[in-house]
Amino acid sequence: MTARDRVNILLVDDQPARLLSYEAILAPLEQNLVRASSGVEALQKLLREEFAVILLDVSMPEMDGFETAAMIHQHPRFERTPIIFVTGHNITDLDALRGYELGAVDYVYVPIVPEILRSKVSVLVELHLKRQELVRANRSLEQANAQLALANTNLQAEKTRELEQLNAVLERANAGLAEANRTLAAEVAERQRAEEALRRTHEQLREADRQKDEFLAMLAHELRNPLAPIHSAVELMGVKEIDDPEIRWCRDVIERQTEQLHRLVDDLLDVSRITQGKIKLQSAPLEVAAVISRALETTRPLIDARRHQIAVRTPEEPIWIEGDRTRLTQVVGNLLNNAAKYTPEGGQIRLTVELAAADAQVLIRVADSGTGISGEMLPKVFELFTQVDRTMHQAQGGLGIGLALVRRLVELHGGSVAAHSDGPGKGSEFTVKLPLLRREAAAGPLPAAQAAPRASTTARRVLVVDDNVDAALSLAGLLKVSGNIVETAYDGQQGIDVADRFRPEVVFLDLGMPKLDGFGAASWIRSQPWAEDVLLIAVTGWGQEDVRTRTQQSGFDAHLVKPVNFAKLTRLMDQHRTAGRKSVG
Repeated sequence: MTARDRVNILLVDDQPARLLSYEAILAPLEQNLVRASSGVEALQKLLREEFAVILLDVSMPEMDGFETAAMIHQHPRFERTPIIFVTGHNITDLDALRGYELGAVDYVYVPIVPEILRSKVSVLVELHLKRQELVRANRSLEQANAQLALANTNLQAEKTRELEQLNAVLERANAGLAEANRTLAAEVAERQRAEEALRRTHEQLREADRQKDEFLAMLAHELRNPLAPIHSAVELMGVKEIDDPEIRWCRDVIERQTEQLHRLVDDLLDVSRITQGKIKLQSAPLEVAAVISRALETTRPLIDARRHQIAVRTPEEPIWIEGDRTRLTQVVGNLLNNAAKYTPEGGQIRLTVELAAADAQVLIRVADSGTGISGEMLPKVFELFTQVDRTMHQAQGGLGIGLALVRRLVELHGGSVAAHSDGPGKGSEFTVKLPLLRREAAAGPLPAAQAAPRASTTARRVLVVDDNVDAALSLAGLLKVSGNIVETAYDGQQGIDVADRFRPEVVFLDLGMPKLDGFGAASWIRSQPWAEDVLLIAVTGWGQEDVRTRTQQSGFDAHLVKPVNFAKLTRLMDQHRTAGRKSVG
């Protein structure tokens, strides 16, 4: 296509990055792409040049897309120039109608699908070219008629023959144009069918994604329910004297594997939440050493069970960062777990913290003497559901989500993570880089540590309500061993009957129960005159934000996800005993 054959396409957006994106998408059309960063600049360019189509951003400062479109179509020269609106959010039907009244022929939504935008603009360019051909043909016809009229007085007969010949040519041209229009209409119809197919595919993918999230939530709930009584039973065994060393070993194995399964369920849900942008960091100034200490505490059982030697080296001076303590502990813990799992028993693990003051970063390195990573797999280790060797280490378990979760959490903190290995059998090293806390922020006052609540020596009256009998009895057993007076119920209706008779100080309620669910039972208990200061705690396999919001609205004081750490549960009860309901949460 020569420069003369090209038409102008006006791209209007106040964001340079989007303008670059439009140019990249439309470059294959080989047309003249003209930029405008505002509605005013767009009007100026329209006065100087003719455009086949206008790609117009709806949301712009000073003069938005709708105002710009209104001014464009007030000018008789531009009133037929087609406009495609670009918007970053779904618009209402009224907004869409307003746009069509202002001359819009279509909408595209951010994020833009390149093929769809290119197809729509291509159709409008072709229509513009056809209109130009028609204009030129009509202009030629008018000129021919004028020449015929001028010469008719002298050469009437001859010009009549010429006119007849010309009319025949024009008829053939019109027939060709009609055929071209039919072909164009067929192409437009085909593109519309393709767009509809793309829309249906998009809807199917969105529905599949929704079903995936529902499945993960249901899977977590169904796994947490049996985990709860196992976890409580193991904790109950831990407070009992066990003389047989083999039984103690069995208890430790069950505890480690329960924690591993618990982490696996949490990792699955975390990956889903991050993908959807639903994870919110609880950021605060943190000392890196505290994160390292907590991560070592959570991973020490696995490291010791596999008889690894771990060397930890950290700077003597405190290093402060801004971040979510729980999530950063999860990052370091996942890297340590990974090193422990993929290193043969009796291996070496190194955990090093380095200060890169010049780059205002802290480097956390986890290295091992394990199986290593091939050069082919190294770029893929942070992808979801990727495992270095699915045959050799199949017995180690895992779904290949730990490192993917590490990368996403580190990036949420404004950092990066990289992997290095000299090859299979030569170990591996993972390096996390996190931005340091600004000096003035680190020098400021830091949150004071809260003193641990003092355990009460007085027995509490506690009611446990759960339709999983094992879960109810195992939790009740732990509470009784701790010196509490405990009663149990196995559905919501039975729970409120026992509560009315027993008048408990603390109630642990499952949510999904027959006859009456936990929400209804909590609302009933909270409405009773004797229950004004009763501590209501939801103990459930559901952990989504909407469920937590509903528990709060139903009168619960706390929401714990199964399996519950008994120490945390005891702290809640002690806070309630010493400071009342308002201290819990």
